[in-house]
Amino acid sequence: MKTLKEIACGHTVIVKKLEGEGPVKRRIMDMGITKGVEVFVRKVAPLGDPVEVTVRGYELSLRKADAAMIIVE
Repeated sequence: MKTLKEIACGHTVIVKKLEGEGPVKRRIMDMGITKGVEVFVRKVAPLGDPVEVTVRGYELSLRKADAAMIIVE
């Protein structure tokens, strides 16, 4: 299983599962990242933090720690 953190620039993936719990998981879901949604990785900063993605038609920056909680395929 891969996480969003491991996906290279320019790839589109589908969210399979969210790990983590409580407020962190809730915040990720509130940003529109839910099971079955397509996520396009636009940019990864030179040190890997943050990761810029496009979700549901809008752009979003995620911390590496948050991206590691998102299981994709």
